[in-house]
Amino acid sequence: MADGLLNKASIILTPTGYKAGTLYNVAPIDEPYEDFDFARTSTATRINSSGLISNVATGVPRISYDSNGDNGHILLEPTSTNLIPYSEDFTQTTTESNSVLVTSNQAISPDGTLNADKLIPASGSVQSNGGRYVSFSSTAGTDYSVSIFVKQAEYRYVTFTYGSSNAYGFHFDLQDGVILQNINNAQYTGISREVESLDNGWYRLKVSLTDENTAYNRFISVRPANAIPTATNNNYSTIGDGTSGIYAWGFQLEQLSYATSYIPTLTGSTETRATETANGAGSADLINSTEGVLYAEIAALADDGTFRILGLSDGTTNNRVLLYYTSTSNQIRYIVESSGVRGVDSTYVLSSTLDFHKVAVKYKTNDFALWINGVERANDTSGSAPIGLNQLLFDDGAGSAPFYGKCKSLAVFNEALSDDELNNLTG
Repeated sequence: MADGLLNKASIILTPTGYKAGTLYNVAPIDEPYEDFDFARTSTATRINSSGLISNVATGVPRISYDSNGDNGHILLEPTSTNLIPYSEDFTQTTTESNSVLVTSNQAISPDGTLNADKLIPASGSVQSNGGRYVSFSSTAGTDYSVSIFVKQAEYRYVTFTYGSSNAYGFHFDLQDGVILQNINNAQYTGISREVESLDNGWYRLKVSLTDENTAYNRFISVRPANAIPTATNNNYSTIGDGTSGIYAWGFQLEQLSYATSYIPTLTGSTETRATETANGAGSADLINSTEGVLYAEIAALADDGTFRILGLSDGTTNNRVLLYYTSTSNQIRYIVESSGVRGVDSTYVLSSTLDFHKVAVKYKTNDFALWINGVERANDTSGSAPIGLNQLLFDDGAGSAPFYGKCKSLAVFNEALSDDELNNLTG
C-alpha cells in the first residue's frame, strides 16, 4: 500500500499482529480498535518466515510466506482432511511395489527436522514402474487432490500419479524442477498439475482431478527413476543398487479440487483442519457509507469456480460494497448495493487469480470505479451509495461465500480518493 495514503485510511489490516481469536488491525491506533474476530477449531500449518513448514495452535491466525520468506500474507482456508495416515512415515503409509524399499529419517524435511524418508530400489533388481503407493477406495464423480514433498538424492527423476495402470499425473525432473511429461487417462477429468518449489531442493508435487469412474480401489504412486521416463504413459524400468533413490515426506490426499496447506497425520488416523473465519471488524464510526474506498491486495488459493468474497456491510445483504472472485475463471467482480437494490455490478478478467493483485473499489453516489494494478478497469456514473455500513468482513455480509485465499493488506478509506491517489494506491 502506498505509504503516503496510510494516514487517510480509517482501517488497515496487514499480516502483523495476532493472538488466539484475534487479527489485529494496524489502524486505528486508538480505541476502539475494532479488530477482526478469528476462529479455527483445530491446529494448522504455515510456511514461516524462515521458509519452513511449522505448526500453528488452535484458534491462532496464520501468517504464511513464500518458501523464501517473502510475501507475508494472512492465509484463510476451508476445512479439509488428509485421508492418508502416517503422512510422514512411508514405512507405514505406503506399500512396496517391485522392490522399492524405504529407509526412515534420511534427510532434513521441509519442517526443518531429520524426518524425511528415502525411497530406494533394491540392489540388483529391475523395477518395472517400481515405487511406493497408497491404496484407497474412491467415490465416483468426486474431486480429489493428492500432494507429496520430494527431493533429489542420487536419482534425478520421479513419477507421481493417481490411479493404477490407467493413471493421471506427471514425470518430474528433480534437478531442473520441470515437468517432463504429463500422464493422462480418460477416466479422470483433469483439473490441474502443479509444482511448488521450496527451499533446500524440495518440491511439492500436486495433482487434482475428478474421478469419473465408479467407486474403485485407487492407487496413489510415487516412483523414483534413474533415467528419464520416455514412455507415453507411466511405464519405465529402473535397476536399483540398494542405496540410491529420492527423498519423500508429507503425503496428502484431500477430497477437494485443489491441494491446501499441509495437514500432518502422525498416527494411524486421518486429520482435519477446520474452517477459518475472520469477521466482525469495523464500526459505523470507521466506515463511511456516503463515500469511500475498499482496498485489498489478495490472491486466490485456486481458480476453482467458487465465490470468495470480502467487503463492507451493514450486517445484512441489503447494503454492501463487495469485492470477490467469481465462478468464472480468473474473474474478479465488485458490486454495490443500497437498500437491497444493486446499482453497480462490474467484472474484470485477471491474468491469474493465483497471483497477488492490488484492487480498489471507489463508491460514491453516481461515482463508482474499479482499479486494479494502477489502472481503472471499470466505472459507473449511476447508482446510490449504501446505507449504514458498519462491518469489514471476509464473506458476503451474511456469512456465506467466505473469502478463502491470501491477503497481504486490506484497508478502508472514508473518502472517495482521486484517480491519482487510486493509481498510486494500486500501482
